[in-house]
Amino acid sequence: MAAARASAPSVEEAPQSTAKVDNAYYEEELARLQVELVKQQEYIRATGQRVVVVFEGRDAAGKGGAIQRITETLNPRAARVVALAAPTEREKGQWYFQRYVPHLPARGEMVLFDRSWYNRAGVERVMGFCTDEEYEEFLRSCPEFERMLVRSGITVIKYWFSVSDTEQEKRFQARLKDPTKRWKLSPMDLEARNRWVDFSRAKDAMFAVTDIPEAPWWVVEAEVKKRARLNVIHHLLAQVPYEDLTPEAPTLPPRPPVHDDYVRPPKESQNIIPDVVP
Repeated sequence: MAAARASAPSVEEAPQSTAKVDNAYYEEELARLQVELVKQQEYIRATGQRVVVVFEGRDAAGKGGAIQRITETLNPRAARVVALAAPTEREKGQWYFQRYVPHLPARGEMVLFDRSWYNRAGVERVMGFCTDEEYEEFLRSCPEFERMLVRSGITVIKYWFSVSDTEQEKRFQARLKDPTKRWKLSPMDLEARNRWVDFSRAKDAMFAVTDIPEAPWWVVEAEVKKRARLNVIHHLLAQVPYEDLTPEAPTLPPRPPVHDDYVRPPKESQNIIPDVVP
């Protein structure tokens, strides 16, 4: 299976859907899907399942925006996003997977990794942040690590966001012009921009080894962000089957009367923020 995948064309060379999504349809469908995500989360919690969702892909491929739409209506106590910074000196001396293990889900939780242990097969490999021996050991260990997670009862879902170099460049340029997004462009991103082919080769090699039946890679065509978001949510809902366990809305009793002996402190005694809205 791995050999067949290795000889196939790169996923990013395949035709991608570039059809725009109608805004009204997008907002309506996103709202509907987010209700379903809440139902799915409640089922995961009630049945004690443990779910890991890995988001990988090119810089500016839309991983963060998809994660935000998935989680914005969920209970953050049971749906956590993990986006680790660069490893510390101490972490560099640990077993490679050790820094990720504490973030794995407990019963009833779903954890979404905004980049994950696959850093070693991507940026660390291309940028020379790991040795050849460390890289080869990762390729040997990663499938076994994920099989171990699955055997322990954790559902592992892996998404690769695929975007063309033309679209990535367009998004980079947009970030340069937007002061609220400029922080997303790091020196590492700019260097990765110069190594497009190297990252493609690294991704193909990673897929050939880690696209395993127990935890396959799912490719998200991300040329159009809104289309990618809807598609990935649809797919995620199908990967963890669920039932609607939404509780009946409770009946709120009448509010109790305010006690006559309570006197609210005057507003002048409090620090009120200025009202600057016209």
